[in-house]
Amino acid sequence: MDEEYDVIVLGTGLKECILSGLLSVDGLKVLHMDRNDYYGGESTSLNLVQLWKKFRGSDNPPSHLGSSRDYNVDMMPKFIMANGALVRVLIHTDVTKYLYFKAVDGSYVFSKGKVHKVPATDMEALKSPLMGIFEKRRARKFFIYVQDYDENDPKTHEGMDLTRVTTREFIAKFGLDDNTMDFIGHSLALHRDDYYLDEPALDTVKRVKLYSESLARFGGGSPYIYPLYGLGELPQAFARLSAVYGGTYMLNKPECKVEFNEEGKVMGVTSEGETAKCKKVVCDPSYMPNKIRKVSKVARAIAIMSHPIPNTNDSHSVQIILPQKQLGRCSDMYVFCSSYTHNVAPKGKFIAFVSTEAETDQPEIELKPGIDLLGPVDEIFFDIYDRYEPVNEPSLDNCFISTSFDPTTHFESTVVDVLNMYTMITGKVLDLNVDLSAASAAEE
Repeated sequence: MDEEYDVIVLGTGLKECILSGLLSVDGLKVLHMDRNDYYGGESTSLNLVQLWKKFRGSDNPPSHLGSSRDYNVDMMPKFIMANGALVRVLIHTDVTKYLYFKAVDGSYVFSKGKVHKVPATDMEALKSPLMGIFEKRRARKFFIYVQDYDENDPKTHEGMDLTRVTTREFIAKFGLDDNTMDFIGHSLALHRDDYYLDEPALDTVKRVKLYSESLARFGGGSPYIYPLYGLGELPQAFARLSAVYGGTYMLNKPECKVEFNEEGKVMGVTSEGETAKCKKVVCDPSYMPNKIRKVSKVARAIAIMSHPIPNTNDSHSVQIILPQKQLGRCSDMYVFCSSYTHNVAPKGKFIAFVSTEAETDQPEIELKPGIDLLGPVDEIFFDIYDRYEPVNEPSLDNCFISTSFDPTTHFESTVVDVLNMYTMITGKVLDLNVDLSAASAAEE
């Protein structure tokens, strides 16, 4: 271990693994260590015995739930947008050859007390029970505008400069009502609060476009894909990739202590009496407790069920977004469900998650609107975890710390953090112009 590296990465969470892979592909010499004896950190994947141990304190789950090793329960479950940035990063590093993806069945939104399929095209808008007949026509015009919009072709802008016009003004041009705006903003554009209404409309239009194009790509019921056997496959795929490029992975390394020189810059990492020298350190917040601050808490429930979520057209994998306004909350709530069809549970079993930014200390009560949508559950676990963000100045200490995972059930915000960190570490922007078909062979 007494060698010199360009970068030492601490923790094998998803963000750290993606960065480790990107930096290895760039030709940097990378050492990747984790204090745990398993991959994934906070975003690990647990079998039933591990899940029982974590939430029930015993390693003896009831036999009626099936074989422990048939469970791959992701602790940070997030669906992947088919044409989104994460897929582009996976293709850029060629890690897709180690992964098999399967389309996700359904994308739904909670509106006026009911669950509805998210309409994403002009044709779906006309069929959607979310809107009355006149609103449908207005929404259809909105979707046609978005589908035809091309940033580089002024003819498609209809006289509007979307870098100047706010989303609120843009929506007013189409005469859409608040409820329509709510599902477009939160379940199509995937905004997490309502600040976007007073920001330039271009970002929202691009987000809705990404959703529609991702939906069209696999012709399924949602724009999302998910790896077979769950996200636990991702860190391991990146570990294999890193090895191909000469990177080194070490698990079970206790007390990874970051060493600094007198100027306060990183000079290495010590574990078990040996120090590996390096120029930069990349890590999750738990490795640098004095360079982070707590920003919020996430409340979540994990349920094991024997049926799909009701009112989702028997979808074996599905996301439901509950916009904050529908619940009278300050932040959205998310429901995620996957099942044996993605090989994350035994045959006939479904795993559902409900998550949100915690506004109280009582997850059982706070998560009730989402849990009420699940129907009968075999088992349910509750949990609250703290979210942290870095407060250091990377240009001064060469420490690049990721932000804790948010409660969203899709990857869009996670990838933004990774790409920003990549740019800070390398001084360049990652080129995401890739051939998207490279990740589609894995469909069925």
